[in-house]
Amino acid sequence: MDYSLKHWIVHEGVELLLKLGIRRGYKVVDFSCGSGNYTVPAAFIVGHKGVVYAIDKEECDYWYGGCLRELRLRVRSYKLDNVIIIKVNSLDIPLSDLSVDVVLLFDVLHSYYFPQSYERIRVLREVKRILRCNGYLLFYPGDPEVFGNKEELRVIIEEILSTDFKLDKIFKEMLIHEGSYVRGAIYRFIKQC
Repeated sequence: MDYSLKHWIVHEGVELLLKLGIRRGYKVVDFSCGSGNYTVPAAFIVGHKGVVYAIDKEECDYWYGGCLRELRLRVRSYKLDNVIIIKVNSLDIPLSDLSVDVVLLFDVLHSYYFPQSYERIRVLREVKRILRCNGYLLFYPGDPEVFGNKEELRVIIEEILSTDFKLDKIFKEMLIHEGSYVRGAIYRFIKQC
């Protein structure tokens, strides 16, 4: 792992996730976590009283090295005992209703992974099911934003709003996308109850 990514994981990623609302003791889901560019900083924040559920379907991603194997190595190297790695083969999230404080959907809720609206809605309903009242859905569009697909982004935001989430704030921040630093918009939605 190069210096800039290590620095991101230990410093910048932590600062960003704190700004977005993750706190000590929280239960966080990083859905489609890849190699853990957000999982590990979240684990530093939530501490021993919190937990981060790192969920992905890929043991290893051919695209840019985002894989659960690499995440396991990172978890070991940072001696994190508050990360639970969950490999899934469906859109169902294997967690209890109303059990988490924050869900990250970073560069996953778009047409590359979920080409049909009903697939994205299904993911959003699962997120709604597991989030506590007033919990945060943190959404970074990823590819639709990077490639300037404003119409796709508009549709996805409408889908999120249609599943009883309220847009709370938009953050324009530096973050990691496919292993590189980019400036992007992160949308913070609140689950309405």
